[in-house]
Amino acid sequence: MSSAILRQASSVARVATRSCAFSTSAVARKDLVQEIYLQQLRSYKPPAPAKDAHVGVVKPYSIPPAPQAPALPADLASELSAYDAAEPTLATSAKTAESEESSGPTGAEAFLSFLEADEPAAEAHH
Repeated sequence: MSSAILRQASSVARVATRSCAFSTSAVARKDLVQEIYLQQLRSYKPPAPAKDAHVGVVKPYSIPPAPQAPALPADLASELSAYDAAEPTLATSAKTAESEESSGPTGAEAFLSFLEADEPAAEAHH
């Protein structure tokens, strides 16, 4: 009976050694390249910026001058009366010369004549 137990124990030991050879534990699955990369990332310390690094990049701030209130003219009444007495210039006088030069109807008349024109007959598609 003891020989059967010894045979069983030896077969279990052989199976155990085979399974240990193909271990899937977390230690065996670590990626060495990833570990080195992460170690280098953790050990990296960026260089401290210089105290005068902003010079030449940022403009110095200067407060804008205070705005001045508009000054009213001394003789406001006389300027208003001169404005009322002035004749307005009409823009239609310049356009009349241009309209005499053109031969055909323009503006609204041309648009209305376009709308009243007969549309060409549509060709029948097969």
